[in-house]
Amino acid sequence: MRNFVRQFTAILVAVCALVLLPICCDAFAQEPQVVDGMAAIVNGDVITYSQVRQLSAPREKLLRSQLSGQDLENKLKEVRQLALKDLIDRRLIIQAFKKESYQIPDHVVDQRVHDIIRESFGGDRNTFVKTLEAQNYSLGEFKEKEMERIIVQAMRSHNVKTNYIISPSKIEDFYRKHRELFTSKEEIKLRMIMISGQKDTGNAQAQKSLAEEVLGKLAGGAEFEQTAQIYSEDSTKDNGGDWGWIGRNTLAVPLEKFAFNMPVGRISNIIDYAGNYYILKVEDKRGGTTRSLAEARADIEKKLIQDEAQQIQERWIASLREKAYIRTF
Repeated sequence: MRNFVRQFTAILVAVCALVLLPICCDAFAQEPQVVDGMAAIVNGDVITYSQVRQLSAPREKLLRSQLSGQDLENKLKEVRQLALKDLIDRRLIIQAFKKESYQIPDHVVDQRVHDIIRESFGGDRNTFVKTLEAQNYSLGEFKEKEMERIIVQAMRSHNVKTNYIISPSKIEDFYRKHRELFTSKEEIKLRMIMISGQKDTGNAQAQKSLAEEVLGKLAGGAEFEQTAQIYSEDSTKDNGGDWGWIGRNTLAVPLEKFAFNMPVGRISNIIDYAGNYYILKVEDKRGGTTRSLAEARADIEKKLIQDEAQQIQERWIASLREKAYIRTF
């Protein structure tokens, strides 16, 4: 027992730092519910509809601002089902805690409340208490909720060992299959001159001749920026054809193919695309480089450890579900 309490004390140092934000969602951002009833029974413990709505309220509020009609109803149903699942899992964890006769000292919760008052209310205890009262919470009820939150976080951490050793072959396999995760975004700094091939005042041949004339001026040493201001017909004309830094999937595919394969400082030939004529200049490039396995090894190992810990947690929760009596309504 003492060892477990000591383990929890260490775990709670990290836990308390992680759970300051959710207090605003769980205790202070709930929407009032008129109708209540049983949403589920978990080994004799009742979960109510109001508890489900309280947990899903922040997400529901966002959905109502984004969706309507049947799409909204479908999403609300999905969000409430996820909230109910989360509440069932929490209840199972708390029951497992009690079954093992574990304990968390009262001073841990008191310190948690003290931290919330300091971090979220500027140290003003009266404002904190008044906020609770406005939400129909007593201080005792709030402490009970925080105790449950701490129990859930601590039990999750307690059931996941952190001394995993990831084999070099797993790290190498992950790197080989996910090289894109370690490749920086490829970007180019682009200038462009566009000459329409379908002007009402001319014909296609005349416009092509104009494009060739412009290319000749550039080849003869004319500044690209000034030439674009005179001849270009796209929205970047006034800026000297400056597109700034762009990534892939910004230009049409044929233009992108030319642009991203051009050396820095090179001016392209005339590109005939969709009835218009384009001349490109790549002023600079960045990104597109891939970190080596040696450089990425530590990050890969950390991710694989986190993934393994998550899987262990899921298996543990699944084992609790298998042994439990759960009925939803």
